[in-house]
Amino acid sequence: MTVLAKYKAALSRPGAALFSVTATISRMPLSMAGLGIVLLVSERTGSYAEAGLLAAVYVLAAAAFGPIQGRLADHLGQSAVLWVVGAAYAVGIFLTLLAIESQWSAPWPQLCAAAAGLASPQTGSMVRARWTHAVSDRSQLNTAFSIEAVLDEVVFVVGPVLVTFLTLQVADLAGLIVAAVAATLGCWALALQHSTAPPAVVHDAGRRPPIGWTLLGPVVAASLGLGVVFGSTEVIVVAFTAEEGRRGAAGAILAIWAVGSLVSGVIIGALPHPRDPSRRLRVALLALSLLFAPLGLLPGVWWLAAGMFLAGSMISPTLIAIVSLIEMRVPASRLTEALTWSTTGLAVGVAPGAAVAGWVVDERGASAGFLVPLVAGLAASAVVWSFGSQD
Repeated sequence: MTVLAKYKAALSRPGAALFSVTATISRMPLSMAGLGIVLLVSERTGSYAEAGLLAAVYVLAAAAFGPIQGRLADHLGQSAVLWVVGAAYAVGIFLTLLAIESQWSAPWPQLCAAAAGLASPQTGSMVRARWTHAVSDRSQLNTAFSIEAVLDEVVFVVGPVLVTFLTLQVADLAGLIVAAVAATLGCWALALQHSTAPPAVVHDAGRRPPIGWTLLGPVVAASLGLGVVFGSTEVIVVAFTAEEGRRGAAGAILAIWAVGSLVSGVIIGALPHPRDPSRRLRVALLALSLLFAPLGLLPGVWWLAAGMFLAGSMISPTLIAIVSLIEMRVPASRLTEALTWSTTGLAVGVAPGAAVAGWVVDERGASAGFLVPLVAGLAASAVVWSFGSQD
C-alpha cells in the first residue's frame, strides 16, 4: 500500500477526518497562548520578567491539571468534559485579558492565568484516544498517530506566526482572543461528535485497573527531559541569531525545525506499526540528542537552519513512539489519562529548560547553550534505555 493510500484509508474511517481536524483547531492555544501572554504583557508593561512569570503560571497550571482532565474524560466521557473546559477556558482567558487591561495588581493576573491554564483543553490526548477506539489494525494506528504528530507540528508552525501577527499588527488583545475562540469552538464541536468518542468507563470503588507506573513513570521522566530540549532550544536559537545579527531569522529557523518533524512524521506514518515501540523510542531519542552536539560549532545562521532540520526530523519519531508505547501498555480505560501524563512531562520541562539555557547563554554565549538540550536529551535517553532493556 502506498503512503497516500495508507493515509487515505485511515482518514476514510467514519468521522475520523472530522474529529482530527476539529481537535487540531481546539489545540491551537498550545502554540498561541503562552507566546500571546508574553507579547501582550511585554507590550503593555515593558517587562519581560512579568510577562514570563504570567506565561509560566499559565503553562504550569495546564500541566498540573492535565492528567486530572484526562482521568475525567476516561471516567465521564469526552463530551461532558469538553463542554465544561470549552466554556471554562473562554472565561479564564477573558479574566486574564481583563486583569491585564485593567492593570490589576498581583496576584490577580496570576490567578486568572492559572484559571485559564487549568481549563486548557487536553484534546491532543483525547483525539489519540478516539483513534485507538476507532482503529483495530495496529499498522493503521501507527498511521493515525503519525497524522496527529504532523498536525501538532502544523499547530506549532502556524500558531506562533498567527498570534504574533494578530497581537502586534491587528490589536494587542486579538491574539489571545482568537486562541480562546479556537479552543472553545473546537472543544464544543468535538463534544458533538458522540459516535467517535470512546465510551466512558465506570469503575467500582477502588477497582480502577493500575495505570502501570513502572512504565509510565520513566516515560513521563523522559518526556520531562524532552520538554527541557524544546524549552531550551527556542531560547538558544533566538540568542544565536541575535549574535549573528540576524534576529529576524529565529522564527524561520524554528519553523524549519518543525518542518523537519513534520516530514519525518509523514514518513513514519507509512511504516508498519512497530512490535516494540520502545526500541524505536530509544533510537529516535538518542539520535535527537546527539544531533544537538554539532550545532554549537556551526558557523552561521543557515548552517544552523540545516542542522535544526535534521534534529527536528527525530521529534515526530520520538513522540509517536511514546504514544504507541503508552497505547500498547496502558489499560484502555485509562488511556486518555496516561497520554495526558506524558504531555504534562513535556510541559513541565519547558520552563526550566528555557531558564537554564538563558543562564548558560548569558554566561557563555549561544553556542555553549546547545549543551543544555544535548545533556537533557542524553539524560532522557538513559531513562528510556534503562526501562526499554527490561521489556
